[in-house]
Amino acid sequence: MFKTPNLQVGKSKSFVLYIPKGATYKSVLDTLKKYDVVQDHVSFAFMTKAKKYQEAVKPGRYVIEADATNAEVVEKLRDGKQDPVRLTFNNIRLKSDLIDRIGPKFEFGKEGLRKALASRRITDKYGLDTTKIVSIFIPNTYDIYWDVPVETFLDRMHSEYKRFWNDDRRAKAKALGLSPDEVSVLASIVEEEQGRKADERPRIAGLYLNRLSKGMPLQADPTVKFALGDFGIKRVLLHQLQVDSPYNTYRYTGLPPGPIRLPDINSLDAVLNPEQHQYLYMCAKADFSGYHAFAETLGEHALNAQQYQNALNKLQIRK
Repeated sequence: MFKTPNLQVGKSKSFVLYIPKGATYKSVLDTLKKYDVVQDHVSFAFMTKAKKYQEAVKPGRYVIEADATNAEVVEKLRDGKQDPVRLTFNNIRLKSDLIDRIGPKFEFGKEGLRKALASRRITDKYGLDTTKIVSIFIPNTYDIYWDVPVETFLDRMHSEYKRFWNDDRRAKAKALGLSPDEVSVLASIVEEEQGRKADERPRIAGLYLNRLSKGMPLQADPTVKFALGDFGIKRVLLHQLQVDSPYNTYRYTGLPPGPIRLPDINSLDAVLNPEQHQYLYMCAKADFSGYHAFAETLGEHALNAQQYQNALNKLQIRK
């Protein structure tokens, strides 16, 4: 029989065995002994010989249940019946955050993923550069095998990306004059601008699209924070607006070179289905509700902005 080292109440009653490529039977056995998974070593050794596992070690991630028998586990390992990693990712800003979140879950690790995302050979395959490559990661939940090669993993992410970008969504992007990766860039700004109140995202998307159509700079505060590398800024100051970065949409018109976060599906669809209006300006509401005050003219915006500045001053929020 097998057991796990955590049989206490509230603990997991399974053990996850990782077998890397090139592993031998001895290394597998050493791991099982180290974590006290095998209860009857004689029976286990006999079963591995009888089922010819010792010469047929297969890499992968295997979940060993507490009540599994020797025969069941050895057959699972011999046949390579892996248990996939359930990969869920969202709320990711930087490429480095993506690498840190995903890399350790797979055999290729953080370094393998970092190198792949920095490879022009690989990114060119998807028609993207090393900045926009993160656009192929659509936040969702996926089942993927632990020992997947990094390029196969990226192919899977790209296939999910293509599945998301069906004919209907591509047609909507084209009608807006945007490519799918440009939609991702704009959606990332929309989501940074409105992370809590998803119902307001189509209105914000409409505002930014209005600005783009008029050749106006987006003047999105989140892009300044991204350029400065400081997402904790609560009050963007005038001198910060001068940072010389292609991501600073106060200094440069059009979209920045790449997304400033991984936008979720809600944000992507908000850009593809924007609210139709004439708004060109917005600022946070002075009631700190999390919503924005919108305006069609600079004069209206100045009044809204002053109310918000007064509210910040009252709370002594300086930066």
